[in-house]
Amino acid sequence: MKASYIALCAVVVLLLAEAQVSMAVTCSPTQLSSCVSAITSSSPPSKLCCSKIKEQKPCLCQYLRNPNLKRFINTPNARKVASTCGTPFPRC
Repeated sequence: MKASYIALCAVVVLLLAEAQVSMAVTCSPTQLSSCVSAITSSSPPSKLCCSKIKEQKPCLCQYLRNPNLKRFINTPNARKVASTCGTPFPRC
């Protein structure tokens, strides 16, 4: 009885953790608007830019697959900004 209760609790915890991860980020490229000046120039990224890049990291592969966004996001400067913020681009 005790083992089945522990197993049930473990399943509930895993389901709750999975639900929280899937609801954590809403992908919206406009959230990265605070990074435009850093991406298009040599200015360092702001704290807001870095926080938004970290927040949107799960969405970066989706953005890179979008031809309209890829030309802005898949640039050496964008990768440098992400790296400076401690969020290197994922391999998609």
